[in-house]
Amino acid sequence: MDHISDESEALSHSRLYMLSGLGREEMELFSEHWALLSSARRRDVVTDLVEIAEANVTVDFNSIFRIGLRDEYAEVRAYAIDGLWEDRDPGLMDVLLDLLSADPSIIVRAAAATGLGRFVLMAELDELEEELGRSVVQALWEVIDDAEEALETRRRAVEAISYAGDESVRQLIEAAYLHPDEKMRVSAIFSMGRSADSVWGKTVIAELRSGNPEMRFEAARACGELELKEAVPALIRLIADPDREVQQASIYALGKIGGGEARRALRLCCESEDEVIAAAGEEALSELELTTGLFDSLLDIEPE
Repeated sequence: MDHISDESEALSHSRLYMLSGLGREEMELFSEHWALLSSARRRDVVTDLVEIAEANVTVDFNSIFRIGLRDEYAEVRAYAIDGLWEDRDPGLMDVLLDLLSADPSIIVRAAAATGLGRFVLMAELDELEEELGRSVVQALWEVIDDAEEALETRRRAVEAISYAGDESVRQLIEAAYLHPDEKMRVSAIFSMGRSADSVWGKTVIAELRSGNPEMRFEAARACGELELKEAVPALIRLIADPDREVQQASIYALGKIGGGEARRALRLCCESEDEVIAAAGEEALSELELTTGLFDSLLDIEPE
């Protein structure tokens, strides 16, 4: 805490790891110091903790992120929501619903909408009480239908609700794809992949040729989520895309889709002199081999 409180010193990730899994007395000490930090320092701490948590799933900063949800600085609240991406506690769902409906900041409301997506999925998987699932979906619909709500919040609500597998959501995604704002259309492509609905196959493949790199990125990712084998040739071509994120999304999609052609392309990526392409290829190929090996082992199990 002395390190964090010294705002003239750059934050050290190795020291921030020590904030993982704090006990009650440690959290009391942390809270005392936290209140004395500048808003910029609190933001920097939370963003660094989010980065660490994304890179290492064994750490637990949830108690700190929970404090961040009540922070007076909007960026801290938004990053704290991001940090709680694995928290499936229904109590958090209630907090996110309050932030979605009442927070004065657009970035916080948008982050809350995104965070509620996991609870929509839990409801679809029967891992959340039906009534609670309905309350989340209803809240997201209210945001989507609110013409005065910011586009950023509404499009994140579309993405979150796309886990719900009913005809009204399919119509919503189609309407979002026809929206005049390209940001909403990008969210529609993202939602197509998340929906696991193969009806969107031709649409996402067509968007692989989009002039907008953000659209190509989401289309490539959606192809992977939908496991579209017919998209493999186009995805292989996108490995040479001028946008680095599109390259990586295409490689990861090939790893999800699999098949001989995709596997050969990934092996070539592994041999690339481009370190980013090689690393992405190795990761995607490892995931593909792991998935294929697991599937093969299941086929080898003899019925009792």
